[in-house]
Amino acid sequence: MAGARARDRSPSASATRLPEADALAVGVLPFLALAFHLSTAGRYGIFRDELYYLACGRHLDFGYVDHPPLVALVARVAGELFGSSLVGLRLLPALAGAATALVAALLARELGGRVYAQRLAALCVTLGGNALFSFQILSMNAFDHLVWALCFWLAARALRRTSGGDWLLFGLVAGLGLENKISVLFLGGGLALGLLLFRRDVLARAGAWWGAALAALLFAPHVAWQIAHGFPTREFIANAQAYKIAELAPARFLFLAGTEGGVASIPVAVAGLVGLFALRRWRPLLPLAAAFVAVLAFLALTRSKPYYAAPAFALVFAAGGATLEALGGAWPARLARGALLATALLGGLVFAPFGKPLLAPADYVRYSEALGIRPPPAERSELGRLPQHFADMHGWPELAATVSRVYHSLPAAEQARARVFGQNYGEAGAIDFFGPGLGLPPAISAHNSYHLWGPGDWTGEVLIVLGDERERLLELFDEVELGGRTACTDCMPYENDRPLWICRRLRMPVAELWPTIKHYI
Repeated sequence: MAGARARDRSPSASATRLPEADALAVGVLPFLALAFHLSTAGRYGIFRDELYYLACGRHLDFGYVDHPPLVALVARVAGELFGSSLVGLRLLPALAGAATALVAALLARELGGRVYAQRLAALCVTLGGNALFSFQILSMNAFDHLVWALCFWLAARALRRTSGGDWLLFGLVAGLGLENKISVLFLGGGLALGLLLFRRDVLARAGAWWGAALAALLFAPHVAWQIAHGFPTREFIANAQAYKIAELAPARFLFLAGTEGGVASIPVAVAGLVGLFALRRWRPLLPLAAAFVAVLAFLALTRSKPYYAAPAFALVFAAGGATLEALGGAWPARLARGALLATALLGGLVFAPFGKPLLAPADYVRYSEALGIRPPPAERSELGRLPQHFADMHGWPELAATVSRVYHSLPAAEQARARVFGQNYGEAGAIDFFGPGLGLPPAISAHNSYHLWGPGDWTGEVLIVLGDERERLLELFDEVELGGRTACTDCMPYENDRPLWICRRLRMPVAELWPTIKHYI
């Protein structure tokens, strides 16, 4: 009996019977989220990274220079099932968005949240700034949002119930998440720190360790690939931090991270974070709050993009509604709940055109000017009238068509030996995606995984190069001729008015050139 009383006084014994799952939050809202995400799946055009992931799907492996293998496998499956359909390509990300809304509602319930909290959590993760675009396109980020929400939910269950089975499920999700995006390591590290600070009793049991071992086992194939290839991702990250990612002061980073979580939902997130630390009933769950803070602090103190933190907001959105419910039924509390729900919904819709292509480009420009909002660049690149995530959905068919005209202007003998060189994976991916219908040969590039895939059967005799300087190319080739120039509207400025050079007779063996032009960034 004494032992039983001692167990009752443990932190996890404070768990109470959970509220009922709200049918609207776990059924209707995820369905509406799916419809919302798919509603613009065919707008604008294919995104730069989608072109690259489709190319990765044609080179299936256990890893790539800048990401683990799961997104390439998803792209391969989508391509096999739906061909070149944008809606088909973007179906799985939209489904991930719907699932994230469902899990956010379940997470709110796990935290003791009732109807209001569950609905608010589902709403916030659906209309969040980064989520709006992540669930719009095929990318790692769509599945990353889902993985983080699942991990928080399973960790909350495990902490509340001291269940080894929940930790195993956590390890399964985290391991698969690591095969999608290695930023799940941030979550794992933050949670480990939280357990050390607030729940060492969990570390004294086997469940969490078995979960960690399962995650490590699932991640092992990609780690082995990294070792076999000399850790290219480490080189990629170092170059991106040094030359690509814009440097932000920590305070500026935290502000932008909040906007990536969702501008209109920032008050909900603040309420949730305060509640996680302040409410007595959530003391067993302090490791989750510590993980959220640790992730934001780590990203703010390293050169990172603010959207990296966006998936972590599922936790504080779920806690926010439950915190507001804990204020009781007095009129100030009811007023606060109504105000934050209205702000999250209406404000989320007001800001939605900044993350989702709801408007034609000209209308978007007028809308952003009317609100006085111009999103800052996340990279050190000049912007046109559209932000980078929208600009990177324009110009690819035009680029491929221009290259096709140059290619077909060559004599038949040269066409047989010519290849197209893209300066980045977007250009190379566009040639590989649109090129077969235009009679173009496969693209080669020195950028990221394209460099790993090598020059293929290019002999060095003829190469159509997108961009670059003629003087530099003359150091490599006997002859460099201008074949044409790119032209695109609303693409990234550095993709417009670019020269297309016809280069002949490489002055060295291809095998000797290739290692010298590697470009991991």
